[in-house]
Amino acid sequence: MQKTDHLDEIQDLNLAYLLLAQRLLNEDRTAAMFRLKIDDDMADLILSLNAHQLTTLSRTNQLLCHFGHDAADRLRQVVDNPRDNGLSRFHASLLMAGHGVEGLVAEGKA
Repeated sequence: MQKTDHLDEIQDLNLAYLLLAQRLLNEDRTAAMFRLKIDDDMADLILSLNAHQLTTLSRTNQLLCHFGHDAADRLRQVVDNPRDNGLSRFHASLLMAGHGVEGLVAEGKA
């Protein structure tokens, strides 16, 4: 795979992410902000983007979305749960959601 293929994939992913973010925000703003780990200003900005702006923004060579975890240990807890009793999705949701709350508390927003 060549560099241009990677760039095309990044741009496709960016556009898909932005479109999904807009759809989630339109359907349930509060839940979307929580899931996307964004604040009101970012939500307003994403919702205000028109098709041309979305396309332009998606054409960057950097990923717009990122893992909601800044620590590999937390991500390992999600994928390597030795006590999986059919609750792995619930456990993963709790771990991933906890990070967003911690970030908001650290920023003084919660």
